[in-house]
Amino acid sequence: MFKTEICDILGIQYPILQGGMAWVATAELAVAVSNAGGLGIIGCGNAPADIIREEIKKVKSLTDKPFGANVMLLSPHVDDIMDLLYEEKVPIITTGAGNPGKYIKRFKEIGTKVIPVVPSVALAKRMEKVGADALVVEGTEAGGHIGDLTTMALVPQIVDAVGIPVIAAGGIADGRGFMAALSLGAVGVQIGTRFVCTEECIAHINYKEAIIKANDRDVIATGRSTGHPVRLIKNKFAKEFLKLENEGADLETIEKFGIGSLRKAVVEGDHEFGSVMAGQISGLINEIKTCEEVIQEIINDAKRVNEFLSEL
Repeated sequence: MFKTEICDILGIQYPILQGGMAWVATAELAVAVSNAGGLGIIGCGNAPADIIREEIKKVKSLTDKPFGANVMLLSPHVDDIMDLLYEEKVPIITTGAGNPGKYIKRFKEIGTKVIPVVPSVALAKRMEKVGADALVVEGTEAGGHIGDLTTMALVPQIVDAVGIPVIAAGGIADGRGFMAALSLGAVGVQIGTRFVCTEECIAHINYKEAIIKANDRDVIATGRSTGHPVRLIKNKFAKEFLKLENEGADLETIEKFGIGSLRKAVVEGDHEFGSVMAGQISGLINEIKTCEEVIQEIINDAKRVNEFLSEL
């Protein structure tokens, strides 16, 4: 029922992509999502190529389903990572924090699909011109690094502005959000925060429980003064970060304060002094499930929404 254009392009059963979250989106999570019919994605973050090579090998040993890798174009290892993904013939690449244009032609030669994450109409148009196969349009409701516009406002504007498939992201965690995204013209969704709270995700249990315990007012944005806002769960780290901003601390001081904070939360489980990146959808997440259960629940809920709408 919900097979869309992106399913054919990526070779997946359901039009559901898992976000390429740094430190969180490891091989274990990617494999689980891909085996459940979605698209699992390895988050490269700032990791060097040898670390990502091991993640790719692990994925290939555990699934024959399509998978992808997310590349942060500001990473100091970006060229090495791109060489590795070409060498390993990773079938799908999503990108963030920059323009992947100079890499796209090379990947097209081996059939790899390149899908940039975009927060604006202008960038979406640029990505189409440089040859992107599709776009992930991410609203400000998302966790981690965010733009200014909401998913509801941004997705239909980009759908109208480009001729390539659009995948909606930001504020989507269930079948209602899935159906809303399709109604806005998207051909699929990318989901991050919901997949953090799964059994297969290697994030520390404290990180997952912080999301589960969060209510609608507990997820805030920091870093707006730097021009690089980040959405995370309110804790001692976030409060101190905002205090530095309000006091007019210089960029170097603020950036130094944030170094290593995501790893501290995801790996060490420090949910007070680590950066617990999560989306505004956190208040809807109440329990830890398997990736297969999450995906099937989304699809089943979407079917019920579709049936309801057909009766109106």
